[in-house]
Amino acid sequence: MKQPDPEPAAPALSVIIAARNEAAYIDRCLQALAAQEDVAGGVQVVVAANACTDATVALARAHAPAFAARGWTLAVLDLPQGGKLGALAAGEVAATGRALAYLDADVICDPPLLGQLARALDTPAPRYATGTLAVTRARSAITRAYARIWTRLPFVQGGAVGAGLFAMNRAGRARWGDWPAIISDDTFARLHFTPAERIEVPARYHWPMVEGMANLIRVRRRQDAGVHQIARLYPDLPRNESKAPLTRAHLLRLALTDPLGLATYLTVHVAVRLRPASADWTRGR
Repeated sequence: MKQPDPEPAAPALSVIIAARNEAAYIDRCLQALAAQEDVAGGVQVVVAANACTDATVALARAHAPAFAARGWTLAVLDLPQGGKLGALAAGEVAATGRALAYLDADVICDPPLLGQLARALDTPAPRYATGTLAVTRARSAITRAYARIWTRLPFVQGGAVGAGLFAMNRAGRARWGDWPAIISDDTFARLHFTPAERIEVPARYHWPMVEGMANLIRVRRRQDAGVHQIARLYPDLPRNESKAPLTRAHLLRLALTDPLGLATYLTVHVAVRLRPASADWTRGR
């Protein structure tokens, strides 16, 4: 009697992209993934398109041959219901990888990144990993000035920020059940790991900031609201933060070396404090 064919081995990494009306970005994102250096064990990409009214789904599906040519797979889910957390959950159901990466559709990964993430997460111990964050050069002078200071903050320079890209192995993902209804999924995930369990690999990923003062204030309000929400709902998680403080000495160095950048950053900071965020969801870009 002929033996049944063995089940295919699980890929080393599943990359989940929650995408809503990302037609302007999804091509470059998927092109960068298809151009990754070899990953031992292979890669699966799952685009969880949620309530899209543009060409995101069609554009994403057009990349399937490029992934198939490498022996990798691309699955595109056309979900009728909007919402990032629901899209992440649907993407996880479809994901078969031994580790999971969560990628924003407007992020561009350098060629070595997926392989480095897969190797970092290839352990039975719970682990979280991300790449080295590089802020994409903005079009507006205001955003460029803000980004110059943001990238020099102790929190960012401490590594493993995970904005726009974070990953974990299955043992790490088992630390919580369903995604809760929260604002900041990246912060929620990162804080389930101690600093010793978080890894920043050398390869870079390119993450864009929003353009202009009004958008910076809007997104910063949302980010702060997300942090406060986690502290309120999950009071044990912030102890994993271990942020280095922004000291007066550090502020003085920033003021002396980039006064315009610091003034821009502080303007956003003060504007957010004067009028906190509402409970309404706000798009990150």
